[in-house]
Amino acid sequence: MTVVVGTAGHIDHGKTALLLALTGIDADRLPEERRRGMTIDVGYAHLALPDGTELDFIDVPGHDRLVGNMLVGAGEIDAVILVVAADDGPRAQTIEHIELLNALGLGAGIAVITKVDLVDTARLAQVREATSRLLADTTLAGSPVIPVSSVRGDGIDALRGGLIHLRERVEAARVSLATSSARSRLPIDRVFSVRGRGVVVTGTLRGGPLARNAMLRLIPGGDTIRVRELQVHGTAIEAAGPGRTAVNLTGADVTACHRGMVLTDDPAVVATDRLLVALGRPIADRARVRVHLGTASTDGAVGRSGRDAIDLPNGMVAATLRLSEPVAAAPGDRFVLRRAAGPDSAVGGIVLDTFPPRGISRRRQSTDRVQALAEAIERRGPGGTPVAAEAARLDLHGLLAGSDSAFAFADDVSATVLGAIAVPGAAGSQGHDSAAPLELTAVRARAGIVLRRLVTIRRDRVAAAATAIVERFVLDGRFVRDGEWLRPPGAQPAAPESADPGLVQAMNRLERALSTDTPPPLGNAARTAGCSASAVGELERVGRIVILEPDLAYEASTYRTIEQLALDLAGRAPLTPAALRDAMGTSRKFVMAILADLDRRGVLRRTVAGHVPGPRAATARSEASAATVRADAEAPAASSSAVGAGRHGMVSGIGSAPSSESRNP
Repeated sequence: MTVVVGTAGHIDHGKTALLLALTGIDADRLPEERRRGMTIDVGYAHLALPDGTELDFIDVPGHDRLVGNMLVGAGEIDAVILVVAADDGPRAQTIEHIELLNALGLGAGIAVITKVDLVDTARLAQVREATSRLLADTTLAGSPVIPVSSVRGDGIDALRGGLIHLRERVEAARVSLATSSARSRLPIDRVFSVRGRGVVVTGTLRGGPLARNAMLRLIPGGDTIRVRELQVHGTAIEAAGPGRTAVNLTGADVTACHRGMVLTDDPAVVATDRLLVALGRPIADRARVRVHLGTASTDGAVGRSGRDAIDLPNGMVAATLRLSEPVAAAPGDRFVLRRAAGPDSAVGGIVLDTFPPRGISRRRQSTDRVQALAEAIERRGPGGTPVAAEAARLDLHGLLAGSDSAFAFADDVSATVLGAIAVPGAAGSQGHDSAAPLELTAVRARAGIVLRRLVTIRRDRVAAAATAIVERFVLDGRFVRDGEWLRPPGAQPAAPESADPGLVQAMNRLERALSTDTPPPLGNAARTAGCSASAVGELERVGRIVILEPDLAYEASTYRTIEQLALDLAGRAPLTPAALRDAMGTSRKFVMAILADLDRRGVLRRTVAGHVPGPRAATARSEASAATVRADAEAPAASSSAVGAGRHGMVSGIGSAPSSESRNP
């Protein structure tokens, strides 16, 4: 883990020469830079300290036409060296760079007065005072000012000592922050090819460590790639901590990677062209800006009208940024907006939401809700956890949809839907009294109608959302489910028509036979249990068994256990069929069918290295947990009620867990 220090300052004030004197490395790597004697693109160097640790340096161009390149480096640094030449004093780009650093909220830095060998004591004092005055009203106020000569070496030792203190300050701040994620994130600033090795990218690694063979997403784009090799300062390593890192990739074409993209395993980092943000100062509605976020830059427009025109109590203002192309972003990211003209050409901001409310949910975008989200994201410490930010975002949207059937509902949305389907006389309560059963299909339909009136949701996901919220009401004890009916807790279930006790026992016997990691062929097990084909189909329909292939099935809770085992193994390293076979103590025949099913459902994702957690991994874990809770809650009721015949002659009520007597012969 290293601290990354960037340079800033006017052109020809000695930034690159200073790094050469400090590190012995010429950061001007391009032939054109060396020919013209000026930094054009960002350059890199590093310094070994006496205690065995290292500092990384990013050298940025000082020319006014290269401010965009300067921000590529500034977006990756932990601290800054502001360089001011003693003979020239603060100039235009000195001031502009200070404004940009202030907009980024960068508070750790050192001001260095270079070329002191060219001036007398009086001039040096004058420049020191002017530099301190410029920093006084910024986040860099109080930074030490150190005079040096890169030619004679004056002050270089003092600067090294100052850098050690700067590193300690940055590391102390890192420890005091409550890290929201241990995920890896590397914004790409350089892409090139190495003969015989393929694509190599470099950037400043943030978050958790990155290991060789790790699987990452390339954002924007979403391609899955593998880390073939890692290097830090030219040395190949097995795992890299935060700091400057070079990554050799496989699975990605060099033409698909470019500066501005992000390599990450953090699900919070997404590709988006619309952001809800908090800005450091107001900007006119529809103002055209250049957006610099990480190593990416793109054109954008500021929305500050209607529900977007929110002034926050901390002096910041909310706005919606509409971008000309998607960028990789996550809540909490800092960025800079630049305008071509105006007294405040640089404005800093923080990303609040990568997918701001749209449609009906826009009605929920109030000052209180946006302020709560901003406070949750900006706080650092126990109160600034991802849970608090996600709760605030849920309150802002009303509903958050994950993959497939994973949904979260705001409390007021849940209460409104519950009232609409359960309160006597409420719209959609169908005239039932408070103790009468409700048909499950009708309840779901009504819940879907109410949800569409309250929140923004895709048409193709309304049914899944309605099912999820009704299921939550059952899990919370608001209703008790009897087959295809819901009834209030405490109300007696309607007496069902009697079913064939022999058929019920046969279904229970089949379920027990499939409660093993190596179940017998389904056809043989059904014949042995005396279970008809229609009863087998009903067991699958109500979720008591899971059929993977025509002649392979598992009892549902057994299969949930296998699914969680596969997820746990895939979370540690790419999962191979052999590894799952050994963990289960079974054969390849069963394992291949299980992996194929988990891949198809998105619980796992097949890669060249093996199976890794898929887009529905988190959903699968929550569904398994909910199913366990539901089974525990329903077991007593199942043991005390008969199983009845449905309207179409099929066995109903089979969705309830069998009694303890039937499960344990």
